[in-house]
Amino acid sequence: MITDTGVPEEYIKIDEWGAETMARLDDGWCAALDRETKMCTIYELRPWVCREFEMGSGECQTERLEGLSARP
Repeated sequence: MITDTGVPEEYIKIDEWGAETMARLDDGWCAALDRETKMCTIYELRPWVCREFEMGSGECQTERLEGLSARP
């Protein structure tokens, strides 16, 4: 669960199946990302999925590319 790491409620979205996900802005960016600095505003409280990926790693880059290709 995302709440296990202390993510503030305003950054959590409950999907149609009841799962907790990080809230996204209308353009698909994570709501916790500072657009100017490109840094996480809740870094110390980030969810486990964000902790599992080393920033800039191959897995991170793959996820970013897949996320971009899924946008309309």
